Amino acid sequence: MDLAHYQAQSAFTQKHLLTLQDWSEDDIYQCLSLALKLKAMQKAGQKQTCLSGKTLAMIFAKSSTRTRVSFEVGTSQLGGSALFLSTADIQLGRGEPISDTAQVLSRMVDGIMIRTFKQSDLEALARYGSIPIINGLTDEFHPCQVLADLLTIYEKKGTLKGLKLAFVGDGNNMAHSLMIGCSKLGIDVAVASPDGYKPSPVYTAWAVSNAAAHASKVTVCTDPLEACKDADVLYTDVWASMGQEGEANARRQAFAGYQINAGCLAVARKDCIFLHCLPAHRGEEVTGEVIDGPHSVIFDEAENRLHAQKAVMALLMGGGNC
Repeated sequence: MDLAHYQAQSAFTQKHLLTLQDWSEDDIYQCLSLALKLKAMQKAGQKQTCLSGKTLAMIFAKSSTRTRVSFEVGTSQLGGSALFLSTADIQLGRGEPISDTAQVLSRMVDGIMIRTFKQSDLEALARYGSIPIINGLTDEFHPCQVLADLLTIYEKKGTLKGLKLAFVGDGNNMAHSLMIGCSKLGIDVAVASPDGYKPSPVYTAWAVSNAAAHASKVTVCTDPLEACKDADVLYTDVWASMGQEGEANARRQAFAGYQINAGCLAVARKDCIFLHCLPAHRGEEVTGEVIDGPHSVIFDEAENRLHAQKAVMALLMGGGNC
């Protein structure tokens, strides 16, 4: 698949990005292709105006570095403006119904990106609002990160279909979104998690069904080396995410051994790449020699949050014409 010259099979019709399960293979390819185009335009200093006169409201119930900076800068680069709204500062954080917030903001801005805990809050915004809603992260899914990951994998490998990605660690929002996004594009996914921390059976079933339709395979196991065998991409995430700080000690014990390290590199493909959604805890889920070594492309991946999310906003809020 040559994303630089990808020809869409149909017009882009998605209104929201709640989870990549809602998007078709063609939707994802359209987004990645546009991200490549926007990235090239930005590097060449070409003006992008598809969000001219438009405003993105950014609601944050969880703190952020990459999500806030990439959305705020990306909106500006597309000619629009972004408005930061912490739930500590708006009425949503003081008990205003989500339905009221959705309807009020729909009359004032052109799109909402929310980074929060419950997926149901995101879905309520989409149900009651009349503007595009973008999932900046929930406890269950992180689709924007996976779009950036897929873009990075394509840039480094020149293809997507037929590759294998291994995820080692918590069966969390990253594991869910990676399984869903990769399985829709024909990428094999192997997830290694300890018992009690495996991905949701519901979302695993979604990914398995996707894989059956796209000639790929989804595996969930307990052995990190089994997952990493012959992998083109190695991936991990922190053992305790935001909101799980009280479980940190228990999780540290449960995840002992669930680390991307030299042993994982030894069984993966020699030209494998290492990805991490960041922030990272060196010495826990990944060793310093891996994350700071020649296989690591984490900063290219982090930059691609900007370009992938610009494509999402351009498609959902700007008609895709930049």
